Amino acid sequence: MNDRTVPVLALTVGDPVGIGPEITAMTLAEYAGTPDHHGIAVGDASAVRRGAQAAGLDVEVRTVTDFATPPAGEGVIDVFDIDVLGDREPAWGVVDATAGRAAVAAIEAATAAAMAGEVDGVVTGPINKEAIWASGSEHLGHTEMLGELTGVTEQDTMFVVRSRTNPEHHLRIFFATRHVSLRKALDQLTKERQQDSIRRALQALEVYGVDEPTLAVAAVNPHGGENGAFGREELDEIIPACEELREQGLKVVGPIPADSVFHQGLEGRFPGVLSQYHDQGHIAAKTYDFDGTISVTVGLPILRTSVDHGTAFDIAGQGKADPGTMRSAYLAAVDYAPYVPRMRAAYGS
Repeated sequence: MNDRTVPVLALTVGDPVGIGPEITAMTLAEYAGTPDHHGIAVGDASAVRRGAQAAGLDVEVRTVTDFATPPAGEGVIDVFDIDVLGDREPAWGVVDATAGRAAVAAIEAATAAAMAGEVDGVVTGPINKEAIWASGSEHLGHTEMLGELTGVTEQDTMFVVRSRTNPEHHLRIFFATRHVSLRKALDQLTKERQQDSIRRALQALEVYGVDEPTLAVAAVNPHGGENGAFGREELDEIIPACEELREQGLKVVGPIPADSVFHQGLEGRFPGVLSQYHDQGHIAAKTYDFDGTISVTVGLPILRTSVDHGTAFDIAGQGKADPGTMRSAYLAAVDYAPYVPRMRAAYGS
């Protein structure tokens, strides 16, 4: 492993013709010289330089070949150069197969470094799926790619939202169902699936630093179904799932109506909420704090945080990109880096 006293994090640039190079450069420039952590961009050095220029930054972009290279201090951005683009400067905001290959190569390099213990975590910039596919990759996105690279077949998404009234409190949001239609999501809300999702969420809370956690389960119907008047999912599936797990000693509360459960969580009543379908949790988190909401992939033996937005091709290279979510993802990785040994123990093969 390592004997580092501060976390070293690999920030993948994402698609080099999207806003990834800009927000990566801005984030690293902001924290260059910070003694408590060291961020290193992973991507083409030429893309990072172009991103820094587009963002109007007065910084030096330094190429490193070893993640153990000490930081140079304020005004210097370090980049582990994958050198896929070569002398090419593909047009901003246009799907490009070579740019897609560069995005994949950056993910591969950063993940390999994390698996080898050379870095404490990976912070991923936005990729373009069309460019990824044009490069020859068959992966649907980051999650599938990371699963293959780490040998993991089951991963979950954990949103992290920081409370404004109590910045030390983080609400974690998990998802019982993900990228399916609402109709299919309702069909998937079985007691067995609920219990599996609850157990996995509770395990993730412990792995990511919450001792003896409590998980709140969101209801799916208005007012929690009103005893079956507005739907039977609570009566038939969710309530029995929660009751059985409580009888087994697990700290599960709910189901709680979705119009209040996220607010209660942000107030600090519990550290985690199980959202029943994709938009239920996404809307709550992003309405509360769009730039501050970040995504963590749990189930991996490495730490991975991510921005939760796309490549924004329409503004790429124009100096309009907001680094807020990348900044939040980077700082979340700093916070979670001490728990990497727990991740390896819980999810390693």
